[in-house]
Amino acid sequence: MHVLRLCSVFEPPPSALLGRGVRFDPIGGMQNHAAQLSRALDGLGVRQTVVTTRPPDAPALARLGRHGRVVRLGLPVAAMRQGYAAAAWLRAPGLADGADLVHAHLGEDLAVLPVARHVAAHARAPLVVTVHSRLRGGPFRTLGARIERHGLAHADAVIALTEGTRDALAGDGLPDERLHLVPSGIGTEFLAELGTPELGEPVMPERIPAPRIGYVGRLTPRKGVDVLLRAFALLRDATDAHLVVVGDGPERSKLQRLAARLRVDDRTHFLGFVPHDYVPRVLRELNVLALPSRHEEVGSVLLEAMHSRVPIVASRTGGVPELVEHRRSGLLVAPENPHELAAALRELLESRALARAVTVAARRRVNDCTWDRLVHRVMAVYEDLLPAREPAPEPEPESAMRDPAADVG
Repeated sequence: MHVLRLCSVFEPPPSALLGRGVRFDPIGGMQNHAAQLSRALDGLGVRQTVVTTRPPDAPALARLGRHGRVVRLGLPVAAMRQGYAAAAWLRAPGLADGADLVHAHLGEDLAVLPVARHVAAHARAPLVVTVHSRLRGGPFRTLGARIERHGLAHADAVIALTEGTRDALAGDGLPDERLHLVPSGIGTEFLAELGTPELGEPVMPERIPAPRIGYVGRLTPRKGVDVLLRAFALLRDATDAHLVVVGDGPERSKLQRLAARLRVDDRTHFLGFVPHDYVPRVLRELNVLALPSRHEEVGSVLLEAMHSRVPIVASRTGGVPELVEHRRSGLLVAPENPHELAAALRELLESRALARAVTVAARRRVNDCTWDRLVHRVMAVYEDLLPAREPAPEPEPESAMRDPAADVG
C-alpha cells in the first residue's frame, strides 16, 4: 500500500527547532500525531510519501522509516503556511502517481482540503481526512466553514479525534458510515520502562528546585500560557514551586515580559524546544502538568502525562473532558480563569493523596491509547476503501530514493 499524506505541518528535524525555525511554530499536537501515525504505519510495511511545509534548516527530502519519505515544500516565510497550498497543488499530484490512497490532515490550514481533493482526483484514489481542529472564528469564518463542509463532504472517510468532533460532523450532515473515531496516541518513546537514553545534559537543569509546575507545548495565544503565568503569580506567597515552560513559539518574548511584570521571572524557566523523544523524561521531572488552553481538541501532552503518572490540571474545553474526568483522573478548570487554575495547582501540590489517586486512574484510562494499537484502527479505515490486494512487494533500496523534483512531470 502506498499512502500520500498531506499535512501543512509535520514533525521537523532537530535542525529546524532552533534560530529562525522557532517562528514557524514547528512543534504541536498535529505535528506529533501525523509523525507517530506515519512511523506506526511504516512499521506495518506501508509505503508513505508525506508532503508538508519546509521550515528553515529542514531538508527538502528526508527518509521516513524504512519505506517512506518526507517531501517539504514552501517558502522560508513565517506566514500563510509558507505558501504550502500553492506548492502542494503543483507538486503533490506528481508525487501521488501510483498512490493507493490520499490522507489529509486538517488543522488550521483549510486550503489542504481543496489540495487533497485535487491530488486524490489526479491519483484516482480514495481520500481520507483526519480533523485535528475546526474553524472557530476569524474574519474568514463563513468562507472557511463552507470550504470545510464542502471538502469533508467529498472525502471517502473522515477521522475524528474526539467524540465531540465526531458528533459535530454528524450534525453537519456527514453520514455515519464515513465517520470514524480514532484518538491521538502515545508513541513508542513512552513505552520503554526506562524512557529515553541518557542525555549529554539533564533535561531539567539542577538549578530548578522542586516542586515544579510544568507546561509542555507551543507558545501561542490559543494555548493560554499567559493565563498560567497569572495563576502562578497568585501562588507566589502560598508555595515555593517553580514554573517550567518547555516549548517555544511566537509568543515566547511576550510571555517572558509578562513573567517579569508579574514578578515571577525569578521562578519561571523557559527551556525552549526539546526533541519529542525527550518528553518522557521531562514529564517525569514535573510535579504537576498544566494545560491552560483557551481551546484544545484533545492535547496529546495530556495523554503522555497521564501515561507518565503526572497529575494534570487542564482547561475544561474541546475534547479535554472526554479524556480527563474531573477529580478522578485530573482537575479541570474554566479557560481564562487564573484564580481557579491557581487553586487547582495548589491543591495538587499540597495533597499527595489526591495527586496519587488521579495519576493511578489516569494511567488506567490511557492504557489502550498507544500507537501500536491505534494504528490498526487507521489501517481498517484504509482497507475498507481499497480492494483486496496481493501482498506488498519489498520496498525499493535506499539508493532508489530520488529528489522530489524528479517526480514532477
